[in-house]
Amino acid sequence: MEKIDLSKLSQEEQDDLFIQLREKRRDERNRQREAYESLKRSFCAEVHNRVDMQHRAVSVFYSWFVKEIEAFREVMAEYGAISPRQMGFTLADDGFKIEVKTSKVKRFDERADLAAIRLVAFLKDWVKSRDQGTDDPMYQLAMLAIERNQRGDLDYKQISNLYKLEGKFNDPDYTAIMELFRESHTEEGTATNFYFYRKSGLGVWSKIEISFNRL
Repeated sequence: MEKIDLSKLSQEEQDDLFIQLREKRRDERNRQREAYESLKRSFCAEVHNRVDMQHRAVSVFYSWFVKEIEAFREVMAEYGAISPRQMGFTLADDGFKIEVKTSKVKRFDERADLAAIRLVAFLKDWVKSRDQGTDDPMYQLAMLAIERNQRGDLDYKQISNLYKLEGKFNDPDYTAIMELFRESHTEEGTATNFYFYRKSGLGVWSKIEISFNRL
């Protein structure tokens, strides 16, 4: 590329050259952006298609498995391998194991919504007297405890952490809010989780992960 001696160019020629360089850089940037956007669209479309396929496959498997494992549970109960009311059990055969675990689902009724609103108001007043303000660990822990999950529900274990703070806050208003949380607690049904394992050549069971984020 031939070098240009700027000292030999007039001001007008230098200005024209600057404009040309600026337009060249802008055009190059536009080409890069278009190439990136095209690659992003292609990549996202490919991932989207594969995610949809996996979602359908797992959904079909889940529907089939839930029906079949319940039918087999009834067979086990009839045979006497488990009691008729037993929901959790383990099956193992030829290096493969199925584990069914159940747990009580604990939730809160509408009174918990009021308790959460009152707690936020209490905490906002409380941090005004704290040197650390909203950086105070107790404030952050309490606010974290009332974050809701993807279904919009409060987490029982997180709310239980709030009860442990009663002595530290040592405030009748906070205690009253905790009592409202306790009153709003309800127990609804049973959650069932399924786990699958394979046995290695050394006889060690290892979990077969179905969840993408646990692989």
